[in-house]
Amino acid sequence: MHFLSPILEEYIAAHSQEEPEVLQELTRETHLKVVRPRMLTGHFQGRVLSLLSKILGPKNILEIGTYTGYSAICLAEGLSNQGKLHTIDKNEELYEIQRRYFNKSGFGGQIVQHTGDALEIIPELDIVFDLVFIDAEKLDYPAYFEAVLKKTQSGSVILSDNVLWSGKVVDPLDPKDKTTKVVLDYNRQLKDDPRVETALLPIRDGLTLSRVL
Repeated sequence: MHFLSPILEEYIAAHSQEEPEVLQELTRETHLKVVRPRMLTGHFQGRVLSLLSKILGPKNILEIGTYTGYSAICLAEGLSNQGKLHTIDKNEELYEIQRRYFNKSGFGGQIVQHTGDALEIIPELDIVFDLVFIDAEKLDYPAYFEAVLKKTQSGSVILSDNVLWSGKVVDPLDPKDKTTKVVLDYNRQLKDDPRVETALLPIRDGLTLSRVL
C-alpha cells in the first residue's frame, strides 16, 4: 500500500538530504542480486535514521535485521568516535555483501556482524545500547522488544519498523493472519507500556519511536 502518492514521495526525497553514493551502489546491487529488494530501508527513511542517530550520538547501537546493510550504514553515521553498532541477521548468505559495503562506507571498523537467532544472541551481549532498531521477523517483535529493553537504560531509544504493515493495521482482520494480529498487539503494547513513551511515525511502512523511561 502507498500511503502517499508517488509524486509526493518523490518530492519528499528530493527535499531531504541526498543519499550517499555508497548507499546508491548498495541499492543497485541489492536489486540485481538479492531476493525481496523491497526490504531495503530506502533513501528517505535512511536519512531519517541517520539524523536520529546523529541527534542521539549513540555509543552503542543494536540492529535486529541487517538484510544487505543499508540501515546499519545509515545508523552508523551517528555513532560517537569510539562507538559500535552490533547488527544481527539469520541469513548467513548476506554476510559478504554486508561486510563489503560496511567497509566501503568507512564504518567497517565500527560495525560488528552477528549471524543467527537474535533472541539467542542478544542475552549474550554485555552491552547497554543507546539506540535499537528492530526490523526483522514480525512475529517475534514482542520478544525482541522485551529482550532489548533489558539491554537499555533511561533515555535509550528503540525504533520499530513496518508497524503499519502495508496498511493492514486498519483493515478488517483476517482471523488466519497471525502476523497482522501480532503487529496490532505490538502497537497497542508499546502505546500502553509504562516503561516507554512512544510515538508512531507515518514514515514509509510505519516507524515507532519509543524512549525508555
